[in-house]
Amino acid sequence: MTESLTLGGRRKRRIASLVAALGMIAAAMLTIQHFFSVNYPESIWEGAFCDVGTFFNCDSSAYSSIATVAGVPIGTFGVMLGLLLAVGALFPSAELERTNKTLALVNGFGVAGHFSYSVLGLGDLCLLCLGYYVFSLASLILFWRFGLDRTAVDFSRRWLRPSPKVLGVFVALTLLQAFGVAEYHETRRKAQSGDVEADVVRQFYELPMVEWPSVVSPYWIASATDEFEDAAIRVVEYGDLLCPDCRYLSEQFVRLEREFAGQLNIAFQFFPLDAQCNRVVEKDKHPGACDLSYMAAFDPSKFKAIHDEIFANLEAARDPEWRSGLAMRHGVEEALTDSATVGLVNALIDTGAEYEKTSEEYSHGIRSTPTLIINNRMVIGTFPYEQLRAIFRALVNEQVGARSRFLENWEE
Repeated sequence: MTESLTLGGRRKRRIASLVAALGMIAAAMLTIQHFFSVNYPESIWEGAFCDVGTFFNCDSSAYSSIATVAGVPIGTFGVMLGLLLAVGALFPSAELERTNKTLALVNGFGVAGHFSYSVLGLGDLCLLCLGYYVFSLASLILFWRFGLDRTAVDFSRRWLRPSPKVLGVFVALTLLQAFGVAEYHETRRKAQSGDVEADVVRQFYELPMVEWPSVVSPYWIASATDEFEDAAIRVVEYGDLLCPDCRYLSEQFVRLEREFAGQLNIAFQFFPLDAQCNRVVEKDKHPGACDLSYMAAFDPSKFKAIHDEIFANLEAARDPEWRSGLAMRHGVEEALTDSATVGLVNALIDTGAEYEKTSEEYSHGIRSTPTLIINNRMVIGTFPYEQLRAIFRALVNEQVGARSRFLENWEE
């Protein structure tokens, strides 16, 4: 019998292949679980926020376009591939090994693409995805090193000889599984626009009232009225210009500003998680965020353009050379040494100490980004667009005296 990864009695090789397969299954299942928990939180207290760090962040991936294929979380395909690899290790055959070798190669290209987009496009890396990458790479190396046809010179003979029967069964089962997960996803999405959103609105109104910060930022992301308090929806966002979740929130605000035109004011309250300037929290998660805050604040007329450019280039913005180029492009080179700018940004940061702590772990209520004060109620983290829209819609209805009717409609 030809000796290979799963054939020929080499038990250690089969065990190694099985371990890689089980690791892929476990990591893929965790990504699926995380996808649904992030996109469909059950309450207003489950929002995602920048607290652990900038680079290793699973939430951005779960919110992004690469999280699903045709409404199916990509982890679903990882689970199915891991199962087939496990079957191949437990019940070896030449047909299974050649098919798995081909699929391991295809999966390797997919992993490389996903990794590249996460790091270069999103500017962060999900640890759960990283686990899948590692086990996938291990499986691919095992097939490269010990798989059938490993000595073949021709690439197609070495890698592309799957069994049509095994491949057909795998594709059919994967599509069937994908259909079921897609249906579940759609069910969750519909539920989000019903009972879950209604619960979030109720929970929002149950939050305690808080004061506005003593100094409200003059830097606005959205402005419907000249005076901040005159809009139906008033939001103070404690944000960090190097926070991936803040970037995600900014994308939501663009949509919400269009939907609630003339009704929404959003003030960006600088709160960089950078020890260089933030004395409110003992965190140094985003070095360089203070410098970016000073640049964005130096000239109010340029704030929005700088804000948007930073979020469009979040990974590059961590580089001091890129930040220097940003300052030159917008003519704000003096921002870091301008006492008025530094003083104003620091004053906005210091307002974070005005709120009572919301966790025994932290000294103050403002301790992570984004934290929102929405019509005098504090909400920590980001949420699905539909949930924020539901809260905003309730606030608009409340202003015209329709709050009770609105909530009754949610309960129907």
